[in-house]
Amino acid sequence: MKLIFYHKPGCHLCETLAEKLTQLPNLSLELEMRDINTRADWFEAYEYEIPVLAQVVEGEEVVLPRLSPRLPIQQMERMLKKTLRM
Repeated sequence: MKLIFYHKPGCHLCETLAEKLTQLPNLSLELEMRDINTRADWFEAYEYEIPVLAQVVEGEEVVLPRLSPRLPIQQMERMLKKTLRM
């Protein structure tokens, strides 16, 4: 499953969430990392929201409900399974 991960360098919450997403035991995720500092539209949209996960569904980018990097991995996986369109 491919997800878009909006982040910025030096963001501790972004780093923690990205690390946990790679450790999910029952979900194989591919993260397309997008640094919001590289495009003005991404920066404007997500400056105060990062980290942000999105999924492309039928050609449209759908922002997923916010996942706290503090969540235990098992709870994060359950929440993603409920949210993702597979």
